Amino acid sequence: MGKVVLVTGVSDSFATLVARNLADEPTIDKVVGVDTVLPDGDLTGVKFVRADIRTPVIGKVIAVEDVDTVVHLDLSPQVRGRGGGKELNVIGTMQLLAACQRSSVVSKLVLGSSTAVYGSSSRDPALFRESTSARGGVRSGFPKDIVEVEAYVRGFARRRPEVLITTLRAAHLLDADHFSPLGQYFRSALLPAALGYDPRLQFVHVQDLLEILVESVRKDRPGTFNVAGDGVVLLTQVARRLGRPVVPVPPFGFASGARRVLRSVGSDISPDLHRLLMYGRAVDTSALRDIFGFEPTYSTAQVVEQFRAAIRPGVLSGLGGEAHE
Repeated sequence: MGKVVLVTGVSDSFATLVARNLADEPTIDKVVGVDTVLPDGDLTGVKFVRADIRTPVIGKVIAVEDVDTVVHLDLSPQVRGRGGGKELNVIGTMQLLAACQRSSVVSKLVLGSSTAVYGSSSRDPALFRESTSARGGVRSGFPKDIVEVEAYVRGFARRRPEVLITTLRAAHLLDADHFSPLGQYFRSALLPAALGYDPRLQFVHVQDLLEILVESVRKDRPGTFNVAGDGVVLLTQVARRLGRPVVPVPPFGFASGARRVLRSVGSDISPDLHRLLMYGRAVDTSALRDIFGFEPTYSTAQVVEQFRAAIRPGVLSGLGGEAHE
């Protein structure tokens, strides 16, 4: 018999894409997508169940559907009010893991984590490896949530060592068709940046992350893996490629200053991005290649270029950063 896969957070457009692709896998009998609201995207081949992972209902779904594989993607940096975000990310994960622990059928858990687990600080290494601890910037917001989520998953692994666990720490998506906090920032008419700082950034292409998640379900890939496109780009390089003017903001009080700048042009910024836009972050992806066995197709620079082509059609941009009509 094939697998029965549960995907959480399917109202998100990327999670919808993951669920649909899993439904096309010949080794998977059924894909169940859960969320509190019906997705806008096409869920052909996916059984949608309206369920809140923050409640014990998720345990009933896992039991009734005979779920053996859980893909947890319901971790959101979006601001619903900070308390609501933490409740979804942390309390939701706790309830989901409790349901998995009670199940005698669940044998695999794939966690869609984030490189936010490393935080952002002036003391960061050039590249974070999977074994490297955060140096700062994980005391609040989404990074703190991710640290707690991964801690709960490690606790679950100790209690249920027979369950295979894959943790994917993904860099930011930057894609015109899928929401991300950095994508929202780079769509703004003005880009506030901390004076004297030019952070290094990494991105992952939607197709690469999709293939890695599907591969994690299709085959056994236990462990924790950083997921990002090759190379890094500087904030100023991305701004030039996108044709966006950078507005220098004093680093002291950067969070409030950046928000004022963006609100003046009808945009906003996630509080979780302030430190990243000062200090940046880059991760080592050797384990993804050498242990997981996946070579990303798209570099970070190529991800930026595809994003530019989607939001500024007709504008040519070389990878060196100069744009022209």
